[in-house]
Amino acid sequence: MHDVRALNDLVTRESAFVSDLTSEIGKVVVGQSLMIERILIGLLAGGHVLLEGVPGLAKTLTVRTVCDAISAKFSRIQFTPDLLPADVIGTTIYSQQTGEFKSKLGPVFANLVLADEINRAPAKVQSALLEAMQEKQVTIGDTTYRLPEPFVVLATQNPIEQEGTYPLPEAQMDRFMLMIRVNYPTREEELKVMERMTQPATQSVSPVTTPERLMEARKVLRDIYVDDRVKNYIVDVVFATREPEQKGLKDLSSLIEYGASPRASIALNMAARAHAFLRQRGYVTPEDVKAIGPDVLRHRVVLSYEAEAEEVTAEDVVRRVFEVVEVP
Repeated sequence: MHDVRALNDLVTRESAFVSDLTSEIGKVVVGQSLMIERILIGLLAGGHVLLEGVPGLAKTLTVRTVCDAISAKFSRIQFTPDLLPADVIGTTIYSQQTGEFKSKLGPVFANLVLADEINRAPAKVQSALLEAMQEKQVTIGDTTYRLPEPFVVLATQNPIEQEGTYPLPEAQMDRFMLMIRVNYPTREEELKVMERMTQPATQSVSPVTTPERLMEARKVLRDIYVDDRVKNYIVDVVFATREPEQKGLKDLSSLIEYGASPRASIALNMAARAHAFLRQRGYVTPEDVKAIGPDVLRHRVVLSYEAEAEEVTAEDVVRRVFEVVEVP
């Protein structure tokens, strides 16, 4: 039997730094509370995060600010059509003094890696990130190097309709725990942004926590209680994207080419735990799963040509799944 009260007390103690972190980030970033929360969920759950939105929505600024507030090692890689894999992971260089080859480590060796406009680089560069994202290691020449802990890739991408973008391969999309759609600020927020950005002195953030504290919080996440009924609910939701007709969603079977992979179930479990952690709870509810579900699933459901012809989006499919699958 799990002592929920003791778990709640533990989570309340361990999550105390989160409010300091969010208020510190708020000194620089106006609004965008959903994006900030989802980035924190990715950091706590150890999952990579993909931010999609048109240019100018403070995606890069937010990632940079989060990193400054955590005092973690930050690295920014600007993805361009002429970027090479070596520019990301590093390469071997011949030293004339010693007559030997030595490894020069690339910018991927950091705690938080901002892959800016990731879908502007060709596929071979994007796949160079795959080993790093999945295995938390990089191979340069004959040597394999471990990446520092925590290691999280926060990638931004422009909507696919924009000029000069390459769609990310499905295998890489699946390695992002969350995909967040970043929307325009409200009118009041935009007024605040304009006022703040036209002031002579810009605000800066101070570090309020450390990567070590983040790693401690990750251990607590593993202790958060997930009831068997909630686990079954997670699997039912993921299975509904693969076998919709068995879950009473016959109308979706012709619209889905491929459903979500088993990685989605793991990501949904971990992200729901982080969602509960941010709310200072030691247990996961179906509401946590429903709140974070669209961000975990929207990039993992591959639609058919029929869906594209009918202008049905992955967002619509995921919403329908959550409407129909029975909540415990």
